[in-house]
Amino acid sequence: MTALLLYCRPGFEKECLAEITYMAGEKGYFGWSNLLINSGFVIFETENAAEVYPLWQKSVFCREAWPIHHRLEDLDPSDRLGPIQQAVTSLVSETGVRLFGNVSCEYAEGDDFHSTSRFAGKFVHPVRQALRNQGLLSKKEDPSLPTLRLFFKDSAQVLVGLDEPRLRAPWPMGIARLRFPSAAPSRSTLKLEEAFAAFLGPEWRALLADCRTGVDLGAAPGGWTWQLVKQELYVYAVDNGSMDKTLMASGLVEHVLADGFTWKPFKMVDWLVCDMVEKPARVARLMYDWLDGRHAKYAIFNLKLPMKKRFHEWQEIKAQLDSLIAENHPKAVFKARQLYHDREEITVMLDLRNQNG
Repeated sequence: MTALLLYCRPGFEKECLAEITYMAGEKGYFGWSNLLINSGFVIFETENAAEVYPLWQKSVFCREAWPIHHRLEDLDPSDRLGPIQQAVTSLVSETGVRLFGNVSCEYAEGDDFHSTSRFAGKFVHPVRQALRNQGLLSKKEDPSLPTLRLFFKDSAQVLVGLDEPRLRAPWPMGIARLRFPSAAPSRSTLKLEEAFAAFLGPEWRALLADCRTGVDLGAAPGGWTWQLVKQELYVYAVDNGSMDKTLMASGLVEHVLADGFTWKPFKMVDWLVCDMVEKPARVARLMYDWLDGRHAKYAIFNLKLPMKKRFHEWQEIKAQLDSLIAENHPKAVFKARQLYHDREEITVMLDLRNQNG
């Protein structure tokens, strides 16, 4: 096991590599990669794959990762399954794993790999049957057991590995396949839905049930506001642009025609959300100041990263927030992730844990 497979948004391979290299370096581990730009994956070559593997969960640009145990190339189209079975037999011997809870045939998300996705989707069935015949796969899917992971670069090349249940992403390959609600004003509503699930966990709706009010800065036309209203929050939608008429008819939205950088509520709200197209450092500081000033309890916001030096920009913003938090709010919760529904941006959650009403 001398490598990790990391998934990321296509086009962000450099940021994914820079981040895992930085995180590994902080622990005294090193690695390298030959990047395939716009592929959506990174193969991180390292002699410390087992030690680096858990680090992905604290990364921003990596959606999921798992250790590579075997690499198969030039698979015979007439018998792809045979070499894979041999590799799995070796994997079982190396790791001591006697039973898999599932098998996943995976592929890169980049545009050049769409045909491979169709192949992988079909090939999982014979693999699953072969594993069951060998007694290596549970009768029903069992998330408490390791999953056998097969990544197909194409139909002739496959990487073979297995994951640890505690280090598995909540969605396959870290991709949240959410259904767009037809009543929502824009697809951006899926960003906030995914953010709630990613940062708060599967019970996020129950957690929001105790919340009553929210503010959406840069709200128009109302994609993020709609998501808050869906959870029955009363929302102050701050934007000089037009809001969706159906959303306004809900009776749970007050449209505030004001500058999102200067307006403040007359009393503390539960949630502050923001998807404004502004300089990321300025937005990050605004969000901190809102919570530090006790205008809101929790915040979820997007940071639009520049085309160049995206990782560097995020590192500078993170350092600034880390410094403020360490000095003033040492118990704060500060999380960030590039979500599946994000584009040239990342999503951040902040809870300073200093709010008592």
